Amino acid sequence: MTKIKNICCIGAGYVGGPTMAVIAAKCPDITVTVVDMNPDRIQAWNDPDLSKLPVYEPGLAEIVGVARGRNLFFSTSVDQAIDQAEMIFISVNTPTKTYGSGKGQAADLKYIELCARQIASVSKTNKIVVEKSTLPVRTAEAIKSILDNTGNGAKFQVLSNPEFLAEGTAVTDLLQPDRVLIGGEQTLEGNAAIQSLVKIYSSWVPEDKILTTNLWSSELSKLTANAFLAQRVSSINSISELCEKTGADVAEVARAIGMDSRIGPKFLNASVGFGGSCFQKDILNLVYIARSYGLTEVADYWEQVIIMNDHQKSRFAQKIVRELYNTISGKKIVFLGWAFKKDTNDTRESAAIYVANLLLQEQAELAIYDPQVSKKQIVSDLTLYTDLSAEVIQKRVEVHSNTDTLFDAAHAIAVLTEWDEFKSYEWNKIYKQVTKPAFVFDGRNILPKQELINFGFKYYGIGS
Repeated sequence: MTKIKNICCIGAGYVGGPTMAVIAAKCPDITVTVVDMNPDRIQAWNDPDLSKLPVYEPGLAEIVGVARGRNLFFSTSVDQAIDQAEMIFISVNTPTKTYGSGKGQAADLKYIELCARQIASVSKTNKIVVEKSTLPVRTAEAIKSILDNTGNGAKFQVLSNPEFLAEGTAVTDLLQPDRVLIGGEQTLEGNAAIQSLVKIYSSWVPEDKILTTNLWSSELSKLTANAFLAQRVSSINSISELCEKTGADVAEVARAIGMDSRIGPKFLNASVGFGGSCFQKDILNLVYIARSYGLTEVADYWEQVIIMNDHQKSRFAQKIVRELYNTISGKKIVFLGWAFKKDTNDTRESAAIYVANLLLQEQAELAIYDPQVSKKQIVSDLTLYTDLSAEVIQKRVEVHSNTDTLFDAAHAIAVLTEWDEFKSYEWNKIYKQVTKPAFVFDGRNILPKQELINFGFKYYGIGS
């Protein structure tokens, strides 16, 4: 077992930053350096004002404040950090491919390969390389091949240590994880590397929650976990549409089935659809892997989860158009929320982007407010992920930093993110500001339905 004194993490994003901050806080005897090629991101991590960290997570600023400058460092000096470390975490983006073979489904591993080649070229001593990014099964094999064949004679052990963080609760998930999964080669050297990582986590995680497996089981477990969670969301969303047709209430159905101990209550909240960086990407990756092995039925099964999610977002937008008398041209629609879920500023694959695109195609005017997402990010999302021109976005999208004038003369209000503050608004006062008849489309089922109806709103939730 190698004594770990220095850790390097390549990638200062939503996974690398929080994970390394917690490791540094819990292991003060280990120097942890997080490196990234983006100088603006590193500058934000080093900002004296902890409220300006590039990742918003409840409790993260406090954790960073404890360790930063003591044994937690953020730097653009990648080669130096690699050279000094005994253990290197790879925590870079693995987006879905937008080109070539596997376009639209396979994971793009170019950043992973670049990391492996850089580690190999810099390393003069033996290293343990830890996959932290979500990767297709058997990626470790490719990383090991690059490390062993393009380096300076140093020896490498590759471990898989997938993250199971939920954005919005990432710090709690790191401090009190359901489990920590570590996969490695089933050899003497591989088991020694596994134990080196086990020792780090055991500083604060009970050892019975640290699972060790072979590499391939660990890599596949991450994809499978996200697929199962997303499947539950799509499953309850499919039932929500049936509820709307039959007069059943999806919340009551979810409560009834959730009391079954074999099912449980989690991930049974009907909504406008799931988003985030993981669910869709990982399921598409799973679909691609299954198809690459000729497992057509397996691929079709999991692809349906994505199809159902897209359908849910689409029918939410269509409901807004239909209820507003089949025309929303020139009508002001307020978006409450832009992040893909509450307690995060992450907008990747947010349902709000998809719904906004459909409504803007119908020539609606959008007024958008999110307590943690900047105007710059919202405009960037609309520019990158829709077919809308910059002129249309500038003319018909207004991003608000507060709610002072947000609701003035609005024809409809759509809840896209389940921020707690939306539930505490004075809806009786909002009713006086909006155009009548006043419509609320609650894409997260978080508002007090009967109260809004009593104020005069026409209320539409999901699945009731």
